[in-house]
Amino acid sequence: MQTTAAGTARVDREIETLAEFDEVVAVRGSLAGFRIQAVDLSGRTSALLACGAEDAVFLGCALSAEAESKVRAEGALVFPPVPGLPFDPYRGGLYTAEELFTGLVKGYEATPDALTYAWCRRTAADGDVYASMLRSIHDDAVSDALDERLATDRAVGVMGGHALARGSDAYAGAARLGRSLARAGLTVMTGGGPGAMEAANLGAYAAPFDDAMLDAALELLGRAPSFTPSVGAWARAAFDVRERWPDGGDSIGVPTWFYGHEPPNAFAGHIAKYFANAIREDGLLARSTSGVVFLPGAAGTLQEIFDNATPNYYSSRGEPTPMVLVDRVHWTRTLPAWPLLQALAADRPMAARIALVDTVEEAPAALAELARRPTAEGARATP
Repeated sequence: MQTTAAGTARVDREIETLAEFDEVVAVRGSLAGFRIQAVDLSGRTSALLACGAEDAVFLGCALSAEAESKVRAEGALVFPPVPGLPFDPYRGGLYTAEELFTGLVKGYEATPDALTYAWCRRTAADGDVYASMLRSIHDDAVSDALDERLATDRAVGVMGGHALARGSDAYAGAARLGRSLARAGLTVMTGGGPGAMEAANLGAYAAPFDDAMLDAALELLGRAPSFTPSVGAWARAAFDVRERWPDGGDSIGVPTWFYGHEPPNAFAGHIAKYFANAIREDGLLARSTSGVVFLPGAAGTLQEIFDNATPNYYSSRGEPTPMVLVDRVHWTRTLPAWPLLQALAADRPMAARIALVDTVEEAPAALAELARRPTAEGARATP
């Protein structure tokens, strides 16, 4: 049984692990109506022959020929594994950094992350409809896994530029922000890449440790300040931090192969990586139900501000969610998004859900204050 975001219960018909398969067979004695997702069932032929499979769907499961023939005869749909891919389009869970960076010792180009990006570029260029279908199936599976992971969490998004360098004061500030939000019981979600995104995921990872750990981690990471010129050196520095301080706090990264030149960061405990950036962007913001903090950034962060503002303006996702913009000078002079956001919010419920602060240290309190405000109370313009 699972609970949806609306609070209603639904029966979970998805089987995503061998343990879940064994439990369903033992308890129900039938797979009728279930969806079995990317599970290796080559060793479960006897169980498959002994239980019903009416209206079942097998997505990318390894089956013996005898078992496959039997379940098909009973009316099950079987979508076999797709050979030769660097990713599993039917995957039943989110990625981990270890999975995406497997083989890093041989160079980043040998990792599943890099190989999948290369496949994406190659197939997108030739317009293959079959490859397009596989990308869509993959992204839908990732969205399903992300919803399952966040079913009961209070998620807060942290948006900011990918170019923010390790070793900078701004990077350290973003890390402290992520740590503060995680310690407040929120699940930190970022775009999953480098820069401000990595810093916020790092902060969430550092939440169970003391200040000395974060200071030391920042110093170690500063020795490889950017993913250019070497993604490998940049990623290895993050894994070195994780090896020195294992069992850090959890957070979510939501990167995309659309920006394949930007690798995913290793501090997110769960990674929802997409092919389609539009689905990734909208899904990241929509799932940040406890609000979004926008750190200084450029075009991408500006896009995210107004992608988030639009459903808040129309209340199309329900009550508007908090939006906190950090760095008054950046958002009023360098890229004056704040005056436009204020004008957009005027006399609407979202006016009570926007705030502009000077520093990252102020952001957690501002986020909490916005969440407490009744939306009927318009927010006063920040002087």
